[in-house]
Amino acid sequence: MKKVKFKGQLRTYMSWPVLLVIPLIICNVAVYFKDRSAGYIMSAGVAVYLIIALILYFINKHAVVNDMVSFATQYGQVQKQLLRDLEIPYALLDEDGRIIWTNEAFEQAFHIKRGYRKTIMSLLPDVHKESLPGIESETEMMTTHEESDFRVNMKKVDMHIALESSDLLDTVNLDSYLIAFFMFDETKINRLQRDIDDQQLATGLIYIDNYDEALDSVEDVRRSLLVALVDRKINKYFSASDALVKKLEKDKYLVTIQKRHLKELMEKRFDLLEDVKTINIGNEISVTLSIGFGIETGSYQTNYEYARTAIDLALGRGGDQAVIKTPDDITYFGGKSQMAEKTTRVKARVKAHALREIIESNDRIIVMGHKNTDVDTFGAAIGIFRAAKTFEKKAHIVVNEVTNSIRPLMDEIIHEGEYTEDLFLNSQRALDVADATTALIVVDVNKPSFTECKELIGKCTSIVVLDHHRQGTEKIQNATLSYIEPYASSASEMVAEILQYIHDNVKLRPAEADCIYSGIMIDTNNFTAKTGVRTFEAAAYLRRNGADVTRVRKMFRNNMDDYKARAEAVRNAEVVLDAYAISVSAPGRASESPTIIGAQAANELLNIEGIKASFVLTDYQGEIYISARSIDELNVQLVMEKLGGGGHMNIAGCQLQDMSIDEAKELLIRTLETMQREGEI
Repeated sequence: MKKVKFKGQLRTYMSWPVLLVIPLIICNVAVYFKDRSAGYIMSAGVAVYLIIALILYFINKHAVVNDMVSFATQYGQVQKQLLRDLEIPYALLDEDGRIIWTNEAFEQAFHIKRGYRKTIMSLLPDVHKESLPGIESETEMMTTHEESDFRVNMKKVDMHIALESSDLLDTVNLDSYLIAFFMFDETKINRLQRDIDDQQLATGLIYIDNYDEALDSVEDVRRSLLVALVDRKINKYFSASDALVKKLEKDKYLVTIQKRHLKELMEKRFDLLEDVKTINIGNEISVTLSIGFGIETGSYQTNYEYARTAIDLALGRGGDQAVIKTPDDITYFGGKSQMAEKTTRVKARVKAHALREIIESNDRIIVMGHKNTDVDTFGAAIGIFRAAKTFEKKAHIVVNEVTNSIRPLMDEIIHEGEYTEDLFLNSQRALDVADATTALIVVDVNKPSFTECKELIGKCTSIVVLDHHRQGTEKIQNATLSYIEPYASSASEMVAEILQYIHDNVKLRPAEADCIYSGIMIDTNNFTAKTGVRTFEAAAYLRRNGADVTRVRKMFRNNMDDYKARAEAVRNAEVVLDAYAISVSAPGRASESPTIIGAQAANELLNIEGIKASFVLTDYQGEIYISARSIDELNVQLVMEKLGGGGHMNIAGCQLQDMSIDEAKELLIRTLETMQREGEI
């Protein structure tokens, strides 16, 4: 204690009695000039005062230092005890996450004893070493412990700051640091936030897909009863969830419902879709619904706009399904049944007239399909080319790679010698010729990422989409005309109908009729899958325009190697979940269209008894192509959408990147198992 010195205000306060001697000495000198005897007396008094002041200073200094050290010690103990008693769980960690010190709240929260020295990761598995403060001085995360929600705050404390006043330890490694670990219980806050979130209103629209068709299939006297039963089903279903249902039109309803009740309906996968099909009072056609909801936008108006978008998606995908749209995601439910074919051609006629106006108002037409142009895409493109030529417009078709499947058709077109050399362009040349007066017509695809040249979509102002695949989350935005009909067997069928209404003088050449007919034939697997009355009517129209069935059949005969590869894929197929056939197609390097062989093998596998759906995987150009096929028991589009692909109910596919064919197969099996377990298929 002898070496301890005072400083600051304390030093001044302790020293002032001694410092007061200075003015006394000055006064003493002044007294000497007046009276020497008085000066002597005062000098004696000053000396006595100085001796007493010095004695008291040194005696009290020791006592004051002891008291100050005692106070400082007690003050540190108070701080330490306050930290021990702090209600917030708190711990001190080293840079590796090992616990150095804990307070009582932390020990009680994790049921550990004082002196616990394991890592924080042993108590909170959600906390990883990567989540600890490193370069950054502070990190924050959310975790759950014993059904309580905690916000964890971790602050880095540099070691040289913690030890700069220590007489026992030296800060040799200035890079070392400690971690102050705080846990804030936010269980009540999160519960209140969830309650507020669950009470938000969601807006929904319900459309009856086949209102007119269902009424036409029942006797006149029972039509009102059918409508009443549908109304009762819808109102009873949503009233049980405290929802408000308002009928807007004869086949349209508006629904408002709390988000928490909507979640319950989502967990039940909107069983109203199946329940309404059970209505049977003699109607030959089952009633189906389309449902669209918009949620989580924070605005009733925006929720309604999202509901409009969702119902459009549901209808574009064939109806009989529910779509939930949020600002971040779109969720689909249902869609298990085949959309009933509409016998009326009114919509085809309206779309044909709209397409005619677009073609006439532009100087150049570019037709584009999906990557790896197939027969259906090629046939539809040739049909649009003929429509453009009818109005004397320059037309081009984008084809980057001439595969073995379309080569016979292209050779037949070129052989006639009546077509210009720039009829078929690659992506780069198409981008060069496209300008403000160019209309882009996209056929057999509605996803920008799947097109032959997605850059063309952004370059052309007039865009037309003609497709028969069900619409997904990704779609071509700002299309001038969109004609998507999932009930159609193929894009070629849709184009064949349009050609009959777009102009009275459309004259197809035999080679062109062969191409369009081939597209229908391939996509329907020789008219055995997804064919309706309008499919055969389109085929009859093409036959009248010179399509030769025998000539088309000869063009699509396989060579021996491809036939053997297809047979090998069928032979090596395995059945999973007792209903789904999965195989791998390996046609070899000589084959120019390995994906076509995979699709053919998938069609062959459907001929096996007990098989609900078939999936054939093909490794082609560094990507894994999956061809999915079904008859009527499974919507393979739902399965392929889970893997990033699409299609329609009976024919679908996807492309997987950065994985081996074994990994892709395992992923497919896991997806099927998950979807079956959750009731999606």
